[in-house]
Amino acid sequence: MEAEKKSAEKSGVSDVGAWAMNVVSSVGIIMANKQLMSATGFAFSFATTLTGFHFTVTALVGMVSNATGLSASKHIPLWELLWFSIVANMSITGMNLSLMLNSVGFYQISKLSMIPVVCIMEWILHNKHYSKEIKMSVVVVVIGVGVCTVTDVKINAKGFICACVAVLCTSLQQISIGSLQKKYSIGSFELLSKTAPIQAGSLLVLGPFIDYYLSGKLILDYKFSSGAILFILLSCSLAVFCNMSQYLCIGRFSATSFQVLGHMKTVCVLVLGWLLFDSALTVKNILGMLVAILGMVIYSWAVELEKQTKAKATTKHSLTEEEFRLLKHGVETKPVTDVELGQSKG
Repeated sequence: MEAEKKSAEKSGVSDVGAWAMNVVSSVGIIMANKQLMSATGFAFSFATTLTGFHFTVTALVGMVSNATGLSASKHIPLWELLWFSIVANMSITGMNLSLMLNSVGFYQISKLSMIPVVCIMEWILHNKHYSKEIKMSVVVVVIGVGVCTVTDVKINAKGFICACVAVLCTSLQQISIGSLQKKYSIGSFELLSKTAPIQAGSLLVLGPFIDYYLSGKLILDYKFSSGAILFILLSCSLAVFCNMSQYLCIGRFSATSFQVLGHMKTVCVLVLGWLLFDSALTVKNILGMLVAILGMVIYSWAVELEKQTKAKATTKHSLTEEEFRLLKHGVETKPVTDVELGQSKG
């Protein structure tokens, strides 16, 4: 009993650590990229190619880890790795195109729609069901983040299609991370180290063309200053932790939990933007953030409640050690009856 309690406490600390790593690295990379890409910063407007740099560094870290024996390498069929990488790259490209073609308001709405889409896809693919408490908390989070982020909403055909592709591919990618880890009993970093080289290679080849379509600028014409290189290296370093923590969180929890609690990053970005970049923070933003945080608290409570309910149901339908001992003792001491003669033997 004491060992189980210590194991649960250790697991809880690991869970908090994984979420903290994801939030800190995600918010950090957004701040670094904002400085790198903004017109007042280094005007590096090549988001897809930058993502290729991210996965290149991640792949190198994975190769070093495998070479030094720090992580094991398990077999996953190449076709599954290729399929996953295609979906992940379509997610990245779709998001970049959606941001370019849509208004900021519609882009935020499309990101919010990932929560219900992930829920529906998990229900279709894995027959997963959700309690009414979890459904209620998801609605609260969506409303809160929507209030604090959504402004003008303008829709056009191309932007709508890109947003749909981005939402579907991102949702499918996040669900696949968890299912691949369970299917092949592979750790989060081992899976990342297998998919990162494929994503890096394809994004480095296709990225410059996609960025040229998005910005009308060639990366070969960009003048790399020492400051820009420093922020690119910082962005790549943070991306390693961001990618690792994403795979780790989804492997430990679920794609739905990652989406819901991941909106804490949105709240952090708004607050840091107000503190560091003099971004406007209105009463509407503050109220929306408070509602979103309330929804995340309700979601955490609902998930814990669901775990306890399942644990009680499991305990109810299984014998305790004391019941098993008494049952065993009764079988051993009860005389065996000859059915035909109606007499006891022995």
